[in-house]
Amino acid sequence: MTKTYYIGAAGFTVEALAPALYLVPTPIGNLKDVTLRALEVLVAADAIYCEDTRVTVKLLERYSIRNSLKPCHDHNEARVAKDIVAAVEGGKAIALASDAGTPLLSDPGFAVVREAIAHGIRIEALPGASALLPGLQLSALPSDAFTFLGFLPQKKTERRKLLESVKERRETLIAYESPHRIVEALEDVAAVMGSRPLSVSREISKLHEETLRGPSPVIADELAHRASIKGEFVLVIGGATEPPQASNEEIDAAIAAALKDNSASKAAGLVAKQLNVPRDDVYARILKRQGKA
Repeated sequence: MTKTYYIGAAGFTVEALAPALYLVPTPIGNLKDVTLRALEVLVAADAIYCEDTRVTVKLLERYSIRNSLKPCHDHNEARVAKDIVAAVEGGKAIALASDAGTPLLSDPGFAVVREAIAHGIRIEALPGASALLPGLQLSALPSDAFTFLGFLPQKKTERRKLLESVKERRETLIAYESPHRIVEALEDVAAVMGSRPLSVSREISKLHEETLRGPSPVIADELAHRASIKGEFVLVIGGATEPPQASNEEIDAAIAAALKDNSASKAAGLVAKQLNVPRDDVYARILKRQGKA
């Protein structure tokens, strides 16, 4: 049976797929962002598993693709994973697609991949759309190293605990956040990390795409005064900066003040903590000052 997809009026036939699990990223907004290889897999696969069939069917209709759609989401993934493995072991080619983005990146798929690996199933991961990298590119923040935090915790205490755990990281931090919690999340960033440079991007590749850049309190205030906030956000936070090094004059002045009421050992600890300098270096300075070096 010939399988075909269409771009406009042009039809393209595809070859049969080898039995395997195919991880298929789908556009996060503009349906033109889909890759040709993704279309070929969606056409040729024996079945497509996706988060919400009502969402994925819109992509299939856009390219005149007819195929079997089955749900795979957070509530049934463990069971579906076994079905997918059994299908591939039976000689089928199975596609696993996200509603918008890449499987496993804050989307279902982890349990499926683990089950497939445990059974020696062949897996092919197709490159493609994700909000993560466009958000980083649009942020104008350093992109040479970054840490992806996924969706921030919904509860304030857990969210602040996470932010506290990463606030000293020097690399850029990236997280996803819902429109309902973005203002609270930005307020928590300001409370835990101070006035960090950051950006928030929403509706990437869609008609109302928007990116705001600036200190966290300023962006939080801007969004808080809007009548409504729509679209999931990519939150990109600048990494921690190294505190300025204390000068020799500052260290000597702090040592002199600390030695008035403290022993050499205690004074060294106090100055080291006050100026964020190595205690051993401060203690060596004190000993030299006292002629004991």
